[in-house]
Amino acid sequence: MDIVITITLVMMAVSLCLAFIRLVMGPSLPDRVVALELLSTLIVGIIGVIAIATDVASFLDVTIVMALMAFLATIGFARFLERGGPRDD
Repeated sequence: MDIVITITLVMMAVSLCLAFIRLVMGPSLPDRVVALELLSTLIVGIIGVIAIATDVASFLDVTIVMALMAFLATIGFARFLERGGPRDD
């Protein structure tokens, strides 16, 4: 079980690094918004895996709050872009 959790955390960390590269180098603002959403989703997943590994149920509350905040941030960015915010496409 420890090997599976370790492999999962390593794969998620690599994905986190790749998503961060897309966030920094993204050619347009919508690409950066999608990368930011991916980063937050990966962080929620990492916290969830850590909650499973450590058997601490309060981490699951943290994941729920993080997921809701990420969702609201994505909705906010989408509304900003829809209303004619600065775009560099």
